[in-house]
Amino acid sequence: VQLQASGGGLVQAGGSLRLSCAASERTFSRYTMGWFRQAPGKEREFVAGITWSRASTLYGDSVKGRFTISRDIAKNTVYLQMNSMKAEDTALYYCASSNIIALSPLSRPYNIWGQGTQVTVSS
Repeated sequence: VQLQASGGGLVQAGGSLRLSCAASERTFSRYTMGWFRQAPGKEREFVAGITWSRASTLYGDSVKGRFTISRDIAKNTVYLQMNSMKAEDTALYYCASSNIIALSPLSRPYNIWGQGTQVTVSS
C-alpha cells in the first residue's frame, strides 16, 4: 500500500484547508489511518486518527474542535478538514496507516507513511 497526501498550502490565520490521503490499494480498508505533523525543531505530533470500519475517531488535544478527520471508502481516501487555523498549525503533515484496529496517538503502530504535505498558516 502506498499513501499519497495532498492539499497543503498557505492559508491565513482563521482560515481552512482540507488535506487528502489517497491509498493505492483496496486493502486500505483493513487499516486504521492517522494524520501526524512535524514543525521544524519539534517532535512529530499526532493530529487525528480514524478506524476504517466504523469511522471511530481520535484527536490530538491541540486540534480538538477545529479539525475533523473522515474517510471515503469508495475513493480509498482519508481527509483532514482543518478550520480556525492558527500559526502553530504550521507544519509538514503526514498521513499514515496502521494494521492495528485500535486507534493510537503513537506513531509506532503506523507502519506505512505517505510523503508530507506542507501547511503554512500566516498570522
